[in-house]
Amino acid sequence: MFIKGVGMFSLKKVKICIIGLGYVGLPLAVAFAKKYDVIGFDVKKERVQDLKDGIDRTLEVDSKELASVSIEYTSNIEDIKKANIYIVTVPTPIDEYKNPDLQPLISASKTVGSVLKKNDIVIYESTVYPGCTEEVCVPELEKNSGLAFNRDFFVGYSPERINPGDKEHRVNTIKKVTSGSTEEIADFIDNLYASIIDAGTHKASSIKVAEAAKVIENTQRDINIAFVNELALIFDKMGIDTLEVLEAAGTKWNFLPFKPGLVGGHCIGVDPYYLTYKAKAIGYHPEIILAGRRMNDNMGKFVADKVVKLLIKKDHTVKGSRILILGVTFKENCPDVRNTKVVDIVKELEEFGCNVDIFDPIADKDELKKEYGLDLINNIDENLNDYNAIVLAVGHKEFDEIKRKIDKRYTNQVIYDVKGFFNKEYVDDRL
Repeated sequence: MFIKGVGMFSLKKVKICIIGLGYVGLPLAVAFAKKYDVIGFDVKKERVQDLKDGIDRTLEVDSKELASVSIEYTSNIEDIKKANIYIVTVPTPIDEYKNPDLQPLISASKTVGSVLKKNDIVIYESTVYPGCTEEVCVPELEKNSGLAFNRDFFVGYSPERINPGDKEHRVNTIKKVTSGSTEEIADFIDNLYASIIDAGTHKASSIKVAEAAKVIENTQRDINIAFVNELALIFDKMGIDTLEVLEAAGTKWNFLPFKPGLVGGHCIGVDPYYLTYKAKAIGYHPEIILAGRRMNDNMGKFVADKVVKLLIKKDHTVKGSRILILGVTFKENCPDVRNTKVVDIVKELEEFGCNVDIFDPIADKDELKKEYGLDLINNIDENLNDYNAIVLAVGHKEFDEIKRKIDKRYTNQVIYDVKGFFNKEYVDDRL
């Protein structure tokens, strides 16, 4: 392929470096490695060593698939100089004030800038607000490389669509949005992704359009979940089962199948703040998006309050009650505890004076301790009846056995089901 202003550059000459080997970067590296030379770079040396040993602690790629491809894993910047395509897949979190924390993205841009050569292409996949790639990342690339944007090097944006823990929707089966800093580069990037994505690609007209498309995907979900969460609060006061209402309403062909729940993680609970940050910066105060965020951020407190009321109803003394929380990750069948809202339930119950145990067989216990100061118990097989209340917070498949045992609980025990995981007749209430 001939790219104007770049010279001869074809897919046959591609050597790709993936910057960041987490939930997004590793599956992408594996997908590309089936056709291209790939270098996987991560600043965490222990992560790199795990992958060299064929271990993925995120559980996104199994050992057999890791062994089926050849990827050069490294944390040494010198090793990535030989690449000509750099794909940045680092996290984009928020700070304590719910503003975008761009430090991982800036740091990655500095790293790539330090090794950037003429005719190289840098593609960003991290979720950002519209304009961030060209306003924040490109200046770092120019500053650290001494090269000129769209003359010496080029940039693209192709937002990640990884769904952690989902073994059905994988990198190659999810349609990919692509974009580039020039028309020719956009075509090249689209062709690059199209060569590994079975579901096809959608080439956006600009980087800003691609950035905006990504950030509204999760914002839309956040608002819809906030709506059904508000319905859950209303129906709770009316003594109506929310899930039964949604099941009935779902018989209409165009009813959207959203359910109430805790909205955490590094996507739905974070991405809307990137959009609202940019909106405020240009003089617009977003109403609906922030209202949805407030609703979803308060659901952990609502669940804890309900559990306390149920304890009182069954004549338990709240202070000193033993409560078991099943699941602490931000979603089912995934070890990720980043921004998990289950922690809100735990903290609120502890403020009531309850003694809370957390059981989660797949959660990253080291990360849970580091981020929240919380510990996990090792097993619960013989101790279910020792608790005054059990709260099913995350529907891991590993809890199927508990699901079969839960009807054998002693009758005065409180069972609260956040996920609609247990049979309705065996629970005292559910969200």
